Amino acid sequence: MFPDIIRVLVQRESDGVHPVLHLFGGPFVSLNGRRIEVPEGSKRLLAFVALRSGRVQRSCAAGTLWPGGDDCRAAGNLRSALWRLNKVGLELLDVDKYALTLHERVLVDQQLVVAWAARVAGEQPPIEDLHALPSTPDALDLLPGWYEDWALLERERFRQRLLHALETQSRGLTRRGHHAEAIDAALLVVSADPLRESAQLALVQAHLGENNWMEARRCHDAYAETLRRELGTEPGREFSALLSAHLQMRRSPHNGSARRRSTATH
Repeated sequence: MFPDIIRVLVQRESDGVHPVLHLFGGPFVSLNGRRIEVPEGSKRLLAFVALRSGRVQRSCAAGTLWPGGDDCRAAGNLRSALWRLNKVGLELLDVDKYALTLHERVLVDQQLVVAWAARVAGEQPPIEDLHALPSTPDALDLLPGWYEDWALLERERFRQRLLHALETQSRGLTRRGHHAEAIDAALLVVSADPLRESAQLALVQAHLGENNWMEARRCHDAYAETLRRELGTEPGREFSALLSAHLQMRRSPHNGSARRRSTATH
């Protein structure tokens, strides 16, 4: 069973002294295992600045988060949000006359997962990163229920990074012989995007790596049927060729002779 990725990464990076900003299922802040709520009027400001990963001009934050009125009203809303945020009693933002920045000691769970995804997608991912996975498909739902343009853009950008990392993770686990975990990782991507062929390919590869031919064929056929029903098309050549190549290898006389020689020597 995989350890939950958020818990693993936060425990690895946090010393318990500095706050962690949670954007998955949040935003809220945790400190030394204690959950601290962010004032409702300050949540979007805090998340907006955290996702920019740098200095954010006050005028940009005000205009993006409060676009309905004039500049003076937007600036007033920004000051009000900052005042409420100060009531939390933690240093979460550095603020000057011109810009806002996330305090350097604040960890952000989304940034930890992005860094994990980059490591997993590398040539030699650490084994501890391969054995960390979201507990459920929606465990890494970034800012759920927010539909502003900037939030939707960040959510989709992160979603694509995550799906790519999970596919890479599945293939890496398959190569190492951890087939059950590889299947779990691939299934997370398939459940999030059933028409994503690269994820379906990773799932079939994991089944074949475990020599579960019938399960691999079942996944292939189910995906092919979904494609025909939804898009009126067929799986790509690489996807179908994978099963054919595996079947030919199983049927080849060389493999049969090797098996007979192995049986004879015993």
